[in-house]
Formats: sequence, structure tokens, C-alpha cells
Amino acid sequence: MKIYVIGTGPGGADYICPKALKAMQESDVIVGYKTYINLVRDLLPEKEMISSGMLKEVERCENVLALAKEGKTVSLISSGDAGIYGMAGIMLEVVDADGNKVDVEVVPGISAATSAASLLGAPLMNDFVTISLSDLLTPREMIIKRLHAIGAGDFALAMYNPKSKTRTELIKEAVAILLEYKDPKTPCGVVQNAMREDQSVVTCTLDELLDQDIDMFTTLVIGNSQTRFLNGKMITRRGYKLN
Repeated sequence: MKIYVIGTGPGGADYICPKALKAMQESDVIVGYKTYINLVRDLLPEKEMISSGMLKEVERCENVLALAKEGKTVSLISSGDAGIYGMAGIMLEVVDADGNKVDVEVVPGISAATSAASLLGAPLMNDFVTISLSDLLTPREMIIKRLHAIGAGDFALAMYNPKSKTRTELIKEAVAILLEYKDPKTPCGVVQNAMREDQSVVTCTLDELLDQDIDMFTTLVIGNSQTRFLNGKMITRRGYKLN
């Protein structure tokens, strides 16, 4: 009776850590959002897999707990890292609310932020922040407050869920807020589907960001005052003295 909550990384098999793969191999059932299940299905064709759609996170965790209480070992998967906008927190909450002592192990994965950063160069070399522009679970007012804090603190940032088909205005407001604090020519990266077949990597400046193709599969990386484009790479200087 065990639950693994696993971050499977950005998508490709090369970016799933050995511990995550071993945990899935040891599991009786693998559970996850249908898109994430599809990313691992070919690696474990013999495994029972249960998928569900968006906005079913609580039900998914309750299903995982029910399977574990039957004596099964279950892997609950998220893309990226399960502890960063993933399933780890809600799974732990569901187990606690049930009063059950089932063993829950969180297995880390390569996050969207670090995946995007590696494709761009080294834009997160110093203090940075991750923020999601999805207001499904975080009030819009709090997102706005946090954007101002990011700008005032001169943080580089990785932005998740920047724009959806229905949520198109918050990204405009976010860029406007950041322009209050950052130089319009601050380097930015626009990474879609990092480490997947339809990967796209584009660089631009902050004042050009809204002209780019941005959707829910995009991670935006926005530099700080020390970020530069050098030899085609986006680099945030940490302060090392070069000889």
C-alpha cells in the first residue's frame, strides 16, 4: 500500500529521472491527466493506466487513495515536478483529510522552468521566481500583487500558464506591470512544448513579448537587470569576475 507522486519532467523519456521510472515500474497502476499519461504510455505498455481530464484533480487523488487502500502501489504522475503546480500538495491533503496513514513518496522531476531555461542558455543563474497566471485557484488580485513584488525585487522569472483561449487579458496586464520596473529591452524567452517533438524556442525583448505566439503550453522566461543575450544565449550574470 503505497502512493508515489511523480514528476515525469517535460515529456521525453530522456528527461524522466531513473527513480521516477523505477517507481512507475514497481506500481500496479499509473494515474494522471490524460496528456501526461500519453507521454509515458509507450514506456510502460504493460501497466494499467487510468487517465482523467482537467479540473478533476481532487477526484483523481481520491481515486488514487482508494486504489492504495486496496493494497495496491499507485503512481500519480504530473509533468515537470509534481511539487511545482503539480499533484503533490493535493494528494497529501487528500490523504490527511481521510485520516489514512498510507505511505506517500514524492519523486521530483525536471520542471518546466528549468527545462525552458536550459534551452535558452542560463537565464535563471541568480535569484528567480516562478509565477502562474492561471486564476482558477489563485485570485487575480493576488497574482497582480505578486507581479508588482517580482518587478520591485528585480527578479528573473519563469511564467507558467501565461495565456489560454479564454484568459487573454492577464498576460497583457502582467507585461504592463513588469514594464513599470524593467527595461523594455529586458531579454525574454518564449518556449513552447519544451523537450517535446513540437518544441519551439524564441527570444525577444520585454516590449516585444506580446507579439509572440503564447499559449498554455508556453513557459515564458523574463530576465532581470543583469540578463543579456550573449552568443545567441540568454544569460543572467551572477557577478563572477572574468580574467
